Amino acid sequence: MIPFETLTLFFGASVMLALAPGPDNVFVLTQSAMNGRMAGLFVTLGLCTGLLFHTTAVALGVAAIFQTSEIAFTLLKFAGAGYLLYLAYKAFRAGSTAIEGERADANLKSLYLRGLIMNITNPKVAIFFLAFLPQFARPELPLIPQLLVLGAVMACSTILVFGSVAIGAGSLGDWLKARPSAQIWINRVAGTVFIALAAKLITAQR
Repeated sequence: MIPFETLTLFFGASVMLALAPGPDNVFVLTQSAMNGRMAGLFVTLGLCTGLLFHTTAVALGVAAIFQTSEIAFTLLKFAGAGYLLYLAYKAFRAGSTAIEGERADANLKSLYLRGLIMNITNPKVAIFFLAFLPQFARPELPLIPQLLVLGAVMACSTILVFGSVAIGAGSLGDWLKARPSAQIWINRVAGTVFIALAAKLITAQR
């Protein structure tokens, strides 16, 4: 279907995009530092599920709506910003109790949903996919299967990069577990990051 050379080029480009500083990898870093490696990995899985959601949207043409409709774009970005502000509120209220490390009672499903919701409520991702993925597709072949393959490759590259970030930042979380005062500060930092991400999303333009 898609030539191996094209897939290799696309994988390399996807890795570089994942490595570039942005809201998603900052989100993984803060969640890993607050809750441990496993939390960061589940956030990563949520974000990558969101990438598959955007891939499907591009394949079905839904992403074009956000590119052409100012109302749809604005509604979705405000929904995403509202969710980030909610996370900021929880971080500031958490005090020293939010860092659970990798204990069994950590709510991994909630962390997965955090990553998923953050990703799918960012219309900039949908528009980026709409512009980026078709460049690597062959016009003489069915488009939808190619886009789905490219989306899966991008999700794999993102898991590789963000998973590494989660594991590295999780070591910081292990250190913070035994230091309540440091936990309070990391929660405040995380809350500030969420507010900054919300502000960036609110001011985003198509």
